[in-house]
Amino acid sequence: MIEILLNGARREIPEGQSVTELLESLGLEPSRVAVELDRDILKKTEWSTTRLRGGEEVEVVHFVGGG
Repeated sequence: MIEILLNGARREIPEGQSVTELLESLGLEPSRVAVELDRDILKKTEWSTTRLRGGEEVEVVHFVGGG
């Protein structure tokens, strides 16, 4: 297990977990979120190949529709 900072809270995740796997474990719909990794926006095409490492900061932002 490794520890990351997820939306400001410490969280333990399996070592080598991808961003896609993290989102799945959180029950989030990938088409409705954006991901920032260490203050840089991560392209959706990179989510499945980006393996998270201990100490990284991940921000997941939900898109909310309305009118």
